[in-house]
Amino acid sequence: MRLDKYLKVSRIIKRRTVANEACDSGRVTVNGKTAKASVDVKPGDIIEIAFGSNTTRVEVLAVKEVVRKDDAQSMFRVL
Repeated sequence: MRLDKYLKVSRIIKRRTVANEACDSGRVTVNGKTAKASVDVKPGDIIEIAFGSNTTRVEVLAVKEVVRKDDAQSMFRVL
């Protein structure tokens, strides 16, 4: 699954366009490398997102195309 779509489906970022812009500006890394929105995400990957002075690190646990709001938290683990 594409990185921008994963960030939206897992509800780490609310909108896909915002996720796409974050990737394009170099604020998102996957496994320590700056990632574009088109990078494929798989279970076990570490995603790091810089929001201003805050940095969020999550580990991908599952990749699902469609997920309910209640189950979105099960797709990742905050590190």
